[in-house]
Formats: sequence, structure tokens, C-alpha cells
Amino acid sequence: MMRTMRENTKWIMLLTALAFIALMVFEWGMDLSGRSSAQASGGEIGRVNGDPVNYTQFRAVYEGLYRQQQQLQDGPITAAQNREIEEAAWNQLVMEMLVQQELRKRGITASDAEVRQAARIAPPPEFYANELFQTNGQFDLAKYQQFLASPAVDDQLLLQLEAYYRDLIARNKLYRQVTAGSYMTEGELWRLWQDQNEKVRARFIALDPEAMIGDEAVTVTDAEVEAFYRSHRNDFQRPARASLRLVALDKAPTAADTAAARERALAVRKEIVDGADFAEVARRESADPGSAALGGDLGTFGKGQMVPAFEQAVWSLRINQVSEPVETPYGFHIIQVQKRTADEATARHILIPIQRTAESEDALLERADSLERLGESMSLADAAERLGLSVRTAEITEGLPFVAGLGRLDDAADWAFNEAKKGDVSPVFETPTAYYMVELVEAVPAGTLTLEEAAPGIRARLLANKKIDEARKIARDLVDKVRQASLDEAAKANGIVVRETEPFSRTDYVPGLGQANAAIGTAFGLEAGQTSGLVEAQGAFFIIQTVERFPADRAEFEARKDQLREQLALGLEQERWNRFLASLRENAKVVDNRAKVLSASAR
Repeated sequence: MMRTMRENTKWIMLLTALAFIALMVFEWGMDLSGRSSAQASGGEIGRVNGDPVNYTQFRAVYEGLYRQQQQLQDGPITAAQNREIEEAAWNQLVMEMLVQQELRKRGITASDAEVRQAARIAPPPEFYANELFQTNGQFDLAKYQQFLASPAVDDQLLLQLEAYYRDLIARNKLYRQVTAGSYMTEGELWRLWQDQNEKVRARFIALDPEAMIGDEAVTVTDAEVEAFYRSHRNDFQRPARASLRLVALDKAPTAADTAAARERALAVRKEIVDGADFAEVARRESADPGSAALGGDLGTFGKGQMVPAFEQAVWSLRINQVSEPVETPYGFHIIQVQKRTADEATARHILIPIQRTAESEDALLERADSLERLGESMSLADAAERLGLSVRTAEITEGLPFVAGLGRLDDAADWAFNEAKKGDVSPVFETPTAYYMVELVEAVPAGTLTLEEAAPGIRARLLANKKIDEARKIARDLVDKVRQASLDEAAKANGIVVRETEPFSRTDYVPGLGQANAAIGTAFGLEAGQTSGLVEAQGAFFIIQTVERFPADRAEFEARKDQLREQLALGLEQERWNRFLASLRENAKVVDNRAKVLSASAR
């Protein structure tokens, strides 16, 4: 079954796409903008401010996002990923409808003259890569304009371009209206410049409560644990969890696959030794995308830049010698060193990856099919024994179905929490690294941890809080001593080290102090030579002394402020636009009937 599905996937996807196009055109009557001319037609799955959301609109957005995700990953899309795509499609469609409603509300449209002008000088991005509009590999605007003026141009394409530009121009007008006035004043620019360029150098004492106060110095009673539990019950919600038995078939190449890759590498080497051009063979055979197009050229690199086995070969080969296959984690390399000094080398290579052969892949798929067939009629342990596989146990939680060595088992979680009963054996599922099958041992629904289950975590939390309270008392005494003497004398008397920083800005991470916290702010709030009181930050206590201040350069700011404002303008506009979109969504009345409508359709 697994192999059959793999072989027929492209035909299934093609037929699905054709069926969907037919459904759009003949059943729902969608127009060129993607809107349905028969708005509901029995396919309404929700409403946005009273306007119906059509299933076909939703499906079109979903399929686009699904294809994007497929292009981003090698493995199959899991059930959890599919749910995320569905949710993203819904949110994208709702936002699209809100923007269209806002365009109508503001009366924003594109005139015929604006459409004609945009069509002449701003082709859709997809046109730039079309060879029809290129000269010497570069987009040629004149060719594009000649194409538009040609009487041979298909009317349907012109209608599509018109719809594209009317929508794009209207959106741009809305964007300009919303973001107009996005301007950073000189005072705001100066404060930003200060944050990045004003610096201080400081000395400080850091007090860690965990290191200062031993466990024996504080006590947490059972009564305190119980009282905390009863007053914070909402903090102890537990997700659903499932105990599983599991068998897996690793997709990693076998020893035979490694041997096959080495044989192929030897054949490639022999071809070059027998007179073939190294660069031509590299372009044809190498699996390294960065160098294959360059004839295998790696340029010049220094010692320590390559993996050890590759580097050892480079510094031991004779110049222009074609190496025997060199194995690294990436596969087998055929290497030729063209120049070399004691510290640098110029070389080229051909990478032959270690991957499953077609025969090996078929054998793995057949084994997965056998496992699934056996699982339909017997326990997982019996099926595994028949195939010589080992069974392991695992526990997963809803929302985080992670198993060491296999990663996220989203499909197994979806099956275990939504379909299976105790003792059921699943179908074979797939991850990027393995095929696997599970048996449900036990499923525990979501709920609240008992006092007994929560007690260890509560006790640790209360213990830490009490240590902080005790450490605070010691820290306050130390502050008094610093005021009476000096930072160094107080630290020496208490066996504490005074640490010193390099100059840092408000946005820097400072070892020992952290980043963007009260300790950093205090250092900038002190004059040179001043010492702070007690500062709490990141669960620790600090006493800080600012040693030296380095003001931001006002003259440099004046010279660069216009450039700085220009750099920030796009970010300010985008921030305002995002706030506008968030406001549209927050104030919209959205009715989501997907669960009811789609589940009824599935039934």
C-alpha cells in the first residue's frame, strides 16, 4: 500500500487539481478575482461582518498554502501540520475579506488609466523569469510592452492582468492612506541613536540566591505546598497523554547502499582518470549544489574549514591528483587539489551522496506494507516478531508528541487522541526519518494534576522563593556596608568578587548582567563614580557602580539622521499597517462554521 501510494501520488494530485478546477468553474462559478458569483451556493462555511465565506474560496487558499509547505520540506505533511495550514488558510481568507470590505467602505478603486499605466511599466513578478520577455538572460521591458500590444494576445490573459492590477493598485492606495504620517521625530531618532551608541563601563557585585542559600537553610512544609496548590489550581492543568508501543523502520541508507555509493564514486573517478573532463563530470554527477554548477570548484579555503576527513585528504594529495573516494558525513568525495600552501588550498570535488538505491527503497516500502498488513490482524508485538523488529514504549502528550530518535509523531498523536481505543494498532505512519506503527496502551484525557503529582514542582518553587527572600536580606546588609565603606571593601569583607564590564550600550548583552533589564538600566541611570542600591534582575541581586560614561556622538548623529530616518521609515510603515490589520480583525464579527460544515461534509 505504501509503495502504491508513493508511485501514484503525482497522478492523484493531478486528478484532484483538475477536479477542483472543474468544481470552481462549473459548480461554484468563480470569477477571475477568485470570488464566487453564486456566493453561498450551499458552500457557506462562515461569515465576516455578514459577508459569506465560501468553501471554494477557503479551499483555494488552503491548497496554495499546502503546496508552499510541500516545497519547503522533503517528508510528508503531518496531520498536525495540516491543521496548522487549515487554520492559516482561514485566517488569511478572513483578513483578505476584511481588506476588501475596507476598500469598499473607503471607496478605493483603480481607474482605467491607472491600470493601463501599471500594466505597461510594472509586469507581475512571474513575467520576469519568462524567456519570452528576456534579452541575454535579462528582463526586457520593451518585449513585454510589444507583447501586450500584439493582437495575438489572449483576451483571457488581458482580463486576468486587469483584475490583478485593479486589486494591486487599490491595495497600494489603502496602504498609503493607512501609513501616511509614519514619521519619526528628531527626538525619537536621537533616543534610538543613544540606545545604540551611548555606552558605559561598570563594576558590579552579583548575588545568586541559589548559590548563597543552601537547601538546609530554608524549609517548605506540606501545609504550604497544599495551600499553594489550592490557590493555584489553574496552574496545574495537564494535557492529554498517551502510552504507546512502537516499532519503526529506519529510512537511513543501509550498508549495501553505502557500498553502492562507493562503487558509483569509483566509477566516476575511473571516468576522470581515463580522460574525462573533471568539471564536466562534476556538473553532471555532483550532488553538491553549491559547487556542481562551477565544475566542482570549491575556491580557496583554509585549514579548519572542512570536515576532518576531507581536510586530511586535501593536505595529503599530490597536486592535480584525483583522489580515491573520501567518505564524510555528506557522502563520498572525489577530490582534486589544484594549489596548496601550508595554510590554504584551492580544490574541486564531486560529491556522491550515500542514499537508498531504488531496490533498497522498494524493499523498505515492501517491509512497511508487510508491517501494516500484519498489524491489521494481530498485536504490534506479534507483527514485530514476524518481521524481526524490536518494540519500544513511548509516552506522548497532546500538542507535543515528541519521541527521542523519531522526532514529532503528529500522525500517531492524531490517531491516538481522536480515533483509537485501548489495544488498537495504527496504520503505518511516516516521518522524514522513518516509517512507524504504534499500539495504544493507554490514553489519559486532559485534566488537573493531583496534589501528589504537583507537589515536587510546588516544593521546588517555594524553596526558590524562600531562598530569594533570605538572599535579599543579606544583599540589603551588603548595600549598607557599601554605603559605609566602598564597593571593594564591602565585597572583600564578604568574600565576594567585584566584576568589571567592557563598555556596553543599552541594547548589548553584558556577561554577568544580562540584556535589557533593570541592571542595564541602572548602569545608565548612574553618573560616573556613583554606586546603586540593591537591584533585582533575572532572579539575582546586583550592586552596580558606573565607572565611565561614553556619550553618543551628536555630530555624527546630525550627519546621519536623514539616512537613519530613511532606514526606519519602512519599518514604521509596516508597524502601522500591521496595527491597522490587527484592529480590523479585533473589531470584526467573524462566524466560523468550519467544524460543523466540514465534519458534516466528511460524514
